Amino acid sequence: MAHKVQAAVVRSKNAPVTIETIIVPNPGPGEVVVDVSTCGVCHTDYSYIEGGVGDNYPYLLGHESTAVVSEIGEGVTNVKVGDKVILNWRAVCGECRACKKGQLQYCFDTHNAQQKMTLEDGTELEAALGIGSFAEKTLVAAGQCTKIDAKLEDQQDAAVGLLGCGIVAGIGATINTGELQRGETMAVIGCGGVGMAAIQGAQLAGATTIIAVDIDDAKLEQAKTLGATHTINSKNQDPVETIREYTDGFGADLVVEAVGHPETYKQAFYARDLAGRVVLVGVPHPDMKLELPFQDVFSRGGSLKSAWYGDTLPSRDFPMLVEQYLLGRLDLDAFVTERISLNNINEAFDKMNAGKVLRSVVEM
Repeated sequence: MAHKVQAAVVRSKNAPVTIETIIVPNPGPGEVVVDVSTCGVCHTDYSYIEGGVGDNYPYLLGHESTAVVSEIGEGVTNVKVGDKVILNWRAVCGECRACKKGQLQYCFDTHNAQQKMTLEDGTELEAALGIGSFAEKTLVAAGQCTKIDAKLEDQQDAAVGLLGCGIVAGIGATINTGELQRGETMAVIGCGGVGMAAIQGAQLAGATTIIAVDIDDAKLEQAKTLGATHTINSKNQDPVETIREYTDGFGADLVVEAVGHPETYKQAFYARDLAGRVVLVGVPHPDMKLELPFQDVFSRGGSLKSAWYGDTLPSRDFPMLVEQYLLGRLDLDAFVTERISLNNINEAFDKMNAGKVLRSVVEM
């Protein structure tokens, strides 16, 4: 029997998010219904609201979640009823050209549930990132559930759920995409949730110099608590010259751009060492254009990369990062600014856009 649950829906571009009753069907083959425990308020969800992802409204929002499996469909073997899971949006297909090359982290045909959740009048909902977990229950593909065997206290679910998107995007941009090595230097431009996670990734990787760049002194102070060895307020200091100053005049081995703006990307490009790497993990607006002197691109080695989900493979990375958290080496709790109810979702988006929080987390 299908389930009627409360969920956060946006019906049109830039409309307020409304809490509505939706219908979650029983799982079909390869599908799972989960009881959502927590869901982080991520900027990607706001991109759906403002039309930055598409116009297939109405959208069922939410994707950074912990949950408990409540029903499984035919053929599901990776999880069972009662398992605690982190939801992910890279359920690898195993068949596309990336998977066949052994590059599962780049899977070009990741699985989502085949059935659609709907409003009470039958209107089909498009689930954000194929998840839609600002809801009491949601329907996902089985591969979107990463089982967590580690013993977690209930209050730890909110922090661990953030691994589902923003945290692994930042950590992965540093460790997986940027391939930061012990003893290297790194700068992070933009100290929101993803940028802060990149700083944590640098600390995990053993960087000796970790430089945080932002225009907000409060964020820069928090960056110090999460591993930054140096900070730069780019309103007051030239970030390129100051990064060079902190790296013996050479520039950083790795610069992670976590803003998604052409000007900050240029800063990242020029702040790296001659053979340094730049990783773009900030999400640009579709209208933005980047211009660089072609000669400057030619005259530098290294690499320019974009991080897709931090090149994360959930089955490999989520359990490892949970263990790092439980060992005290990864401070996920610092990212949970507030715990809220589903009814406070619009206020949470306002706080996020004003830069007042790292993450608001909805507890169901």
